[in-house]
Amino acid sequence: MAPKVLVSDKLSETAVQIFKDRGIDVTFDPTIGKDKDRLLSAIREYDGLAIRSATKATEKILAAADNLKVIGRAGIGVDNVDIPEASKKGVIVMNTPFGNMITTAEHAIAMMFAVARQIPEASASTHAGKWEKSKFMGVELTGKTLGVIGAGNIGGIVCDRAVGLKMKVIAYDPFLSEERAKKLGVTKVELDELFTRSDFITLHVPATDQTRGMINAESIAKMKKGVRIINCARGGLVDEDALAEALKAGHVAGAAFDVFAVEPATDSPLFNLPNVVCTPHLGASTTEAQENVALQVAEQMSDYLLTGAVSNALNMPSVTAEEASIMGPWVKLAEHLGAFVGQLTSEPILEVGILYNGAVSKMNLEALNCAAIAGLMQVTNPDVNMVSAPVIAKERGVKITTSSQDKSGVFDGYIKLTVKTAKRERSIAGTVFSDGKPRFIQIKGINIDAEIGQHMLYTTNEDVPGIIGALGVTMGENGVNIANFTLGRSGAGKDAIALLYVDAPIPAEVLGKLANTGLFKSVSPLQFSIA
Repeated sequence: MAPKVLVSDKLSETAVQIFKDRGIDVTFDPTIGKDKDRLLSAIREYDGLAIRSATKATEKILAAADNLKVIGRAGIGVDNVDIPEASKKGVIVMNTPFGNMITTAEHAIAMMFAVARQIPEASASTHAGKWEKSKFMGVELTGKTLGVIGAGNIGGIVCDRAVGLKMKVIAYDPFLSEERAKKLGVTKVELDELFTRSDFITLHVPATDQTRGMINAESIAKMKKGVRIINCARGGLVDEDALAEALKAGHVAGAAFDVFAVEPATDSPLFNLPNVVCTPHLGASTTEAQENVALQVAEQMSDYLLTGAVSNALNMPSVTAEEASIMGPWVKLAEHLGAFVGQLTSEPILEVGILYNGAVSKMNLEALNCAAIAGLMQVTNPDVNMVSAPVIAKERGVKITTSSQDKSGVFDGYIKLTVKTAKRERSIAGTVFSDGKPRFIQIKGINIDAEIGQHMLYTTNEDVPGIIGALGVTMGENGVNIANFTLGRSGAGKDAIALLYVDAPIPAEVLGKLANTGLFKSVSPLQFSIA
């Protein structure tokens, strides 16, 4: 059955056609996103939701989205999506961060020119029949120092364009390497230095707890008299009241804002002040950008729903289509390892350690981690998946550590999962054979070679005679067919284990008979999702 996608905002016909061409059952209803009640009643039918900014994917909408697997936002901002709630529901949230980078960067440069030459005010004056040539004395950009806060994708393009304008560009970004700064032709500085040196300051950072209000009365006081501030990034990065006061006092010569603390912005301290250029969040509003992000989100969502490839997700590691194909058996193995330990552990889990050895250590470990944690958590919460599992583990205070090492031992690669509780520590390792089938290769430090089936039985005992006979006879007398039988021991007369793959679930009375033999320390039925 084809996946179903609802396009609830205005996307181009070409983007809708991409879904159709990829075999997706798509419903294009660009008005439903603004109608909460209609969206609430319709959303449960769909596997995917493609949106722009009008649709609000709230906690209430997500609670009703029983089949939803992915939300795709055509654009960068995802303020209209409750990402924490989506993660708990196991819904991947994607955006398209690269489709409108050039457009947004160009808007910042245009705003910088506009405020430098007071173009909007001069235009309004001239339209009014005035000729106030001496009133609008601007400044050149050439030779001025531009401070760029955030030199990522968009900020990097702004740096490049500003260097081309012969500006002196300095940048503050904790993640900007010296090599990258050199390539951009900028000087990396600390934030206070950027404040004191810049003639123009432009912001290109996300809105986080660390960045909100980063330009305030205190930081403005450190700036040069006559500085001009441009914000085409996110509302709330600048304290608008403090900036308005600095503009009135003449300390700041001008400002250009495309984003505001509250949007739609019908009132702001910055409105109607001299030499303040304001636009209604137009950073991504070009024909090219709107088309690019629409096409990109359609391709990304189709890739995920059809192949499992994840790109530009905000709550899930990215996995390319090629990775999804190669990693498929390893992802399933990671799930099985988690499920094995989860079914044997009744007390709260404190720590999970995952070791990747050999070939698998070069794969996408974040995705494999998610699979292992999902297998572990699904025992008590069947609705958990690779998206929601890490969130739930964090909520429960589970510490997760990952390590990798070069090949050691006879296998080209393997994964070892170790789980700690207040009472005990359990470990299991597995690998994937050349036939693509996952296998368990070690339990409790005891080497084995066990094929994984949907219905299994795990027993522990001391290495004494009669174990094989007790298992075989009890199963046979009760009509339980054994498909595969694996034994292992730590040494003669020491700890031993048995792992049986059987054709059907083992009845409780059969498990009771095995326990009553007195030969076993534990008798544990196991279930694995093989599909």
